[in-house]
Amino acid sequence: MGNSDSKNNLKIILDDSSDLSLNQLRDLLNNMSSSEIAHALESSPPKQRKLLFSLLETNEEGDVLADLGEEIQQDLVSNISNEELTEAVKELELDEIVDILQNLPEERMKTVLSKMSLRDRNRIELGLIYPDNTAGGLLNTDVISVRPSHTMDVVITYLRDQDVLPENTDKIFVVTTDDQYIGEISISKIITSALNLTVEEVMEKGIDPILVSQDDREVATIFERNDLISSAVINDSGELLGRITIDDVVDVIREDADQNFLGMAGVAEDTFAPPGRAAKSRVFWLSMNLITAFIASMTINIFQDVLNQIVYLAVLMPIVASMGGVAATQTLTIVLRGLTLEQINSSNIRWLFKRELAVSILNGLVLSVLVGFVTYFWFEDSVLSILISCALIINLIFSVIAGVFVPLILRRLNQDPAIAGSVVVTTVTDVVGFLSFLGLATIFLI
Repeated sequence: MGNSDSKNNLKIILDDSSDLSLNQLRDLLNNMSSSEIAHALESSPPKQRKLLFSLLETNEEGDVLADLGEEIQQDLVSNISNEELTEAVKELELDEIVDILQNLPEERMKTVLSKMSLRDRNRIELGLIYPDNTAGGLLNTDVISVRPSHTMDVVITYLRDQDVLPENTDKIFVVTTDDQYIGEISISKIITSALNLTVEEVMEKGIDPILVSQDDREVATIFERNDLISSAVINDSGELLGRITIDDVVDVIREDADQNFLGMAGVAEDTFAPPGRAAKSRVFWLSMNLITAFIASMTINIFQDVLNQIVYLAVLMPIVASMGGVAATQTLTIVLRGLTLEQINSSNIRWLFKRELAVSILNGLVLSVLVGFVTYFWFEDSVLSILISCALIINLIFSVIAGVFVPLILRRLNQDPAIAGSVVVTTVTDVVGFLSFLGLATIFLI
């Protein structure tokens, strides 16, 4: 089926599903890939989503579940029987099965495992040992390995004897008789090498495998920097456990991007989540923001006497706080991106801070002149225009300090800076903005 036909089917399902019969919907779904069906489900309200999923054949459900986000996946899995779930996931890759099962309640997970074959159960239980945010959580055991003494003739014969090569097989791995990882050899190298050469003569030995306990973000960085399609995974003893493939790494990158994007607003939810669930997921950070708003209000209250005497200060003070908040968010975004891509470390953070400080001072000088002139022509008060200009520069400098160091401190405290960072830096710039402007006004105008 052409790509345009698939897009048309997806558009029909999303736009006109309420007007179609069940048979028409089923026919459209049958002509779509699992990823396209998953996109249709993620783009549908809950009631429509459950209807579409119920029209899938059991052997299709597993592939679709594997392509769904965690929240929607859990919601759909909760509505199918253990027998149906067991049948749906049995053909999936190990890491995909583990991703689905590890989100189940413990009792249900044990029930589903008990319905599987002993071989599959042992394979999945191995994957469940490792946290889902580590290399072990991305691990696939569908790995092809050979001994260093084998000739290319033997290796090619062995590969041809396989019913089908595992997906994304661009290389095979070389191990000792006790499965200790030695190196790897690409499929292209196998094809182009003389048949009498041994694996040891052809293989690459300088390729470092991935340790099973490594963070999944580190794994994504390794794949990106080295343009990998697959990589060996070993344990602390150097034993080959399996491999990680690029499709799993892409999922990590996408999930991390989603988390950072939504986290900036303190949101982590399905786009079409019911109102109650959406409200529950947002209320915590709204409450945190309310607390910070009270802190800013208390700061203003300290200068209540000044505001009573010079009312127009209340008109101008949001300018200082707002400019500081925007500047801090810009710096915070740069730092979050650097942390996510692992570009920021102890050797370059000082340079980055100096660069952001220089940018802030330059912007502060330009903007303070502009704000000063506007204030002077508005209120015809030269002292006031100078004070607001100075307060703006002070707040922009503090916005850099907050934007750079708040996410670093939060990460050191094992908190997600994408979620908590914006709340903290906004509080800092609000408080500093009010303190600097109203404090200077108290000193020079009263």
